[in-house]
Amino acid sequence: MTSEGRAAGNSAEAGMETTPLLTPYKMGEFNLAHRVVLAPLTRFRSYGNLAQPHNVLYYAQRSAPGVLLIAEANAVSETARGYLYVPGLWSQEQVKAWKPVVDAVHAKGGVFFCQIWHTAPASPTDFQPNGQAPVSSTDKQVTPQVSHEHIVAEFATPQRFETEEIPHIINDFRIAARNAIRAGFDGVEIHAGNGYLVNQVMKDGVNDQTDAYGGSLENHCSFAAEVITAVGAEVGVDRLGVRLSPFTDYVDCVDSDPEALALHVIDIMNRLGVLYCHMVEPRMCVDEKDGKLMIPHGLLPFRKAFKGTFMVNGGYDRGEGDKAIADGYADLVAYGRIFLANPDLPERFRKNTSLNKYDRSTFYTSDPVVGYTDYPFIDADVKEILE
Repeated sequence: MTSEGRAAGNSAEAGMETTPLLTPYKMGEFNLAHRVVLAPLTRFRSYGNLAQPHNVLYYAQRSAPGVLLIAEANAVSETARGYLYVPGLWSQEQVKAWKPVVDAVHAKGGVFFCQIWHTAPASPTDFQPNGQAPVSSTDKQVTPQVSHEHIVAEFATPQRFETEEIPHIINDFRIAARNAIRAGFDGVEIHAGNGYLVNQVMKDGVNDQTDAYGGSLENHCSFAAEVITAVGAEVGVDRLGVRLSPFTDYVDCVDSDPEALALHVIDIMNRLGVLYCHMVEPRMCVDEKDGKLMIPHGLLPFRKAFKGTFMVNGGYDRGEGDKAIADGYADLVAYGRIFLANPDLPERFRKNTSLNKYDRSTFYTSDPVVGYTDYPFIDADVKEILE
């Protein structure tokens, strides 16, 4: 753990419990009240690719003094969209739409970062000019994917990008990052995982380019390096995080040596001085002792290698989060589904009380209330509703 990231205190309010997960943490210039982070969660509720009034309420509900929130991924361009009703940050109209959301989070004392992404090759042809195919580091079609809801997603055959297209895509990331700061966000997270474009170019199981972006490990990582460098130059590396998922295989994105790949990208991040690394655990595995699912804890080599703040994500509960912090395995723990269902999650952890159960069927619907802003607080009487 860096000296900058050591716990700043260890006190607790009367009648409440302080555990490693609930100790303060200093991330660069940001003073965080604890180690619990809202993970970026795509929710399909930003109609017209614009943040909406119900987005204001959703994020404000989860904000509190010193809480780090990471906003859902924003498309860096029209052609970077992969899904309906996801927000974007390629226009000034979108900047204006995000400002009330950011202001509401800041009014409650939260720290707010914005994730940006390019979803190709998962982008439908409907989102591309003249219905053309999305760009990719290959022209091989992605295998149809089956969701938890048993919905089959099929993908168009992508078009292999030309070398001269890359600077334009990198510029889209730069502009989106600039727009995030103009909207008031405290920083930016680049989505370089989960099979989307930056991640796809990295992985040798899918990238079969023969130009400067294919072949060697260094070439595979050059696009990521250029995106991280450009965004860091735009917003400052002290306001930049990167999300990596070396072990995931979404949309056929696999690599022959994911550890070497991630360590190479982390070396790039270290040389640039990136503020934090947000890394996704490998898929949960079965504990041979009791047959229960368990977190594999496969991120220690990356924790040891990265010089900044290290954030982990993937199936953590309160106990696992405490252990990760106590063992020095991570500085911060990002929570997705249980933070979604418990807008006061840090307070519930502090009181060691029960959690609301999440409703998976509402994760990706477009309802502005149900499964979005209607999850109850511990005490419904103290729930703040923004008019």
